[in-house]
Amino acid sequence: MRSARDIARGVAAREFSAESVTREALGVIVRENSRVNAFTQVFHDFAIEQARRVDEDVAAGKPAGPLAGVPIALKDNICLSHGRTTCASRMLENYHSPFDATAARKLINAGAVVVGKTNLDEFAMGSSTEHSIFGPTRNPRDVTRVPGGSSGGSAAAVAAGMVPVAIGSDTGGSIRQPAAFCGLVGVKPTYGRVSRFGLVAYASSLDQIGPLARDCADAALVLDVLCGKDDHDATSADLPPPASLANVDEVLPGLVLGVPTQAWSPANHAGVTTALESSIAAYKKLGAKVIDIDLPLSDYAVAAYYIVAPAEASSNLARFDGVRYGRRAEGAKDLTDMLCKSRREGFGPEVRKRIMLGTHVLSSGYYDAYYTTALKVRRRVKDDFDAAFRAGCHAVLMPTTPGPAFAIGEKIGDALAMYMEDVYTVGVNLAGLPALSIPAGSMGASAAGGACVNLPIGVQLVGRAFDEARLMRIARMLERATDFAPAHAGGA
Repeated sequence: MRSARDIARGVAAREFSAESVTREALGVIVRENSRVNAFTQVFHDFAIEQARRVDEDVAAGKPAGPLAGVPIALKDNICLSHGRTTCASRMLENYHSPFDATAARKLINAGAVVVGKTNLDEFAMGSSTEHSIFGPTRNPRDVTRVPGGSSGGSAAAVAAGMVPVAIGSDTGGSIRQPAAFCGLVGVKPTYGRVSRFGLVAYASSLDQIGPLARDCADAALVLDVLCGKDDHDATSADLPPPASLANVDEVLPGLVLGVPTQAWSPANHAGVTTALESSIAAYKKLGAKVIDIDLPLSDYAVAAYYIVAPAEASSNLARFDGVRYGRRAEGAKDLTDMLCKSRREGFGPEVRKRIMLGTHVLSSGYYDAYYTTALKVRRRVKDDFDAAFRAGCHAVLMPTTPGPAFAIGEKIGDALAMYMEDVYTVGVNLAGLPALSIPAGSMGASAAGGACVNLPIGVQLVGRAFDEARLMRIARMLERATDFAPAHAGGA
């Protein structure tokens, strides 16, 4: 499939129609989705209808939007008035949103064609897209392995060539980790850059919507559309979009990158260490200065995250009780029995576990010991990043994940092993900073431990708050120097 930029240019110039592009995308989805299970819903008629409206506007001489005719997939925790918004949960399996999320509306207004909703870990709680009522999503590079999570369906849809761009949400790495596992660029904007209105909340102080794409330029194009102040979201920043696409191809002179000592953890897979070393070498060849920095609170970020996020989830998911929202159990003896049965039937085991953990850390006698302490650690995590930027770093470079995509079922029974997949990503959410994952290498079957074509490895760049435009330029420098942009991992 063409890039999002090429599609938008071609549709605007009437070289081809939005409808033809949409039909092509829908055809690939029909062929590929049974293999990877990326989509929870495909909007065939709705997509064609959207595409025809774009073509009619172009034919009438109206200005084409920046995403004119670009097929896009939405993670199924982002509200859309068409179809259902399920969060991959029994609790919301029949929920029809009466409104569009601000992010969805911005995309549509920019000319994008929403072709469907993508699979995820239930309520975005997971790192593998195995916790879903629709079954696990499979990595297009090797269908025996996970695509990452929780935005695994969005990542798989792009990696398999079904759409050029997809939208995910990132609470602790849920865009960047799937991007790394599937060989994509995945961007988590600064907290407040993109409106959360219409995103079903997991942890409100951590959640952020962002794009997954095949290269930095496509990611920048979509990011610029998503960003901006929204009166429906009090946490959205009153700042103009970053205009990250305009200068994305410009080399940043005097670039200084900080590499944390924690990035060289002995727990890293050898391929991750090699990818990080190669990325450092590539940046140095481009004239960048690479310095050692210390992020001492990184070792505590996972523990703090798994207190703060479940605590907020416990509060946010209280509304799904069978009365106000969600599945209502039948045959209950009384109100209490109905509430208990509805939540037991509606929520899967991972969601129930996190709700109980969050309720516990907020309970009397434990609040100060756990939740208050975690908030103090959160503050210190941000202070560590701020110190690196005060030292002159334009960005921090580190691995995205400690290893490549793991086998389906390999870690689902080991909560600690699964949570440690987020060791390099959760601190960024705690600090509210922008970050992205970019392909930086791959490993073959023998190195990865199993039969596969090539498993991608990603590195992560973390930038200063609201500095997405410069962050995209820094990533683009590596992308152009190394050329790890993936070939389609499917039949597209």
